[in-house]
Amino acid sequence: MAFEPPRRLVRALGETAPEGDDWLEKLPELVREAVERRELTVERVQLPGGRSSLVVLVRRADGTPAVLKLAPPRARPQSERVALAHWGGRGAVQLLEPVSEGSEGVLLLERLHPDVSVRTLPEAKALLEAAGTLRRLWVDPPEGHVFETVAERTGRQAKAMRAGADAVPEVAPLVDAALSAREELLDSPPEHRLLHGTFRQSKVLSGDRMPWLAVGPDPVVGEHAFDLARLVRDRVEDLIAQPSGATTTRRRVRRLAESLEVDRDRLRGWTLFRAVESGVRARRVGRERDAELLLEFASWL
Repeated sequence: MAFEPPRRLVRALGETAPEGDDWLEKLPELVREAVERRELTVERVQLPGGRSSLVVLVRRADGTPAVLKLAPPRARPQSERVALAHWGGRGAVQLLEPVSEGSEGVLLLERLHPDVSVRTLPEAKALLEAAGTLRRLWVDPPEGHVFETVAERTGRQAKAMRAGADAVPEVAPLVDAALSAREELLDSPPEHRLLHGTFRQSKVLSGDRMPWLAVGPDPVVGEHAFDLARLVRDRVEDLIAQPSGATTTRRRVRRLAESLEVDRDRLRGWTLFRAVESGVRARRVGRERDAELLLEFASWL
């Protein structure tokens, strides 16, 4: 299969690639091997695609539509596989094959409607449907799981945030507030559940088996408020453009907390941490516009 990797994927992986990483160079051959091994027929590469994986629309030997997803090791595709298997299609896309030889970094998934996410709905309806989908994913993790915990993931992020604050002093107050919130939140987490990890409206696609199903998890084990926090800032560019953006944000925190029975202060705290972390990371890789939006949003919390 001859193709050019989507520009969005190339740009995103280029921002985070460790020295010597050659996954993108190997990608055409990885796709060819994955397609041949499974006797798939390629329809097209999904564009603009994601920032951490390649998604290819395919058909299986019996004509069934499916999705072939390839991701580099740093995107933790094995964790995604284990989480999808544990959910078993409840609230999330269905995994179509078990672990097998040649499946490392490759997922064969149920075909959803890739161009129809809840983000296409009016904002209030989109938040309602997204929150309902997220609730179905919050289950106990499998026994003996090896998923990263919220404490572990945010610990790595905290180190990078401190470095970012040292390099750009004007963000230091927000970083200090976010790190303080993290320390307080980790003192007494109310639950340890399997979480999607990177949940937002664009991660909820229309399906045939169920109206809406989640895709693209980066699973982590921790409290519900951590998962919900990313949803709070969805459509952040629209929030920033509103004269009442700060008020709308605080109202959104309250409504989402109430609808999913999450403590409002814990949701606010994790929303602050995750927004500042994303803003500092965006600035570090040169995405200044994204950084400005995220840090202004965080200042409202």
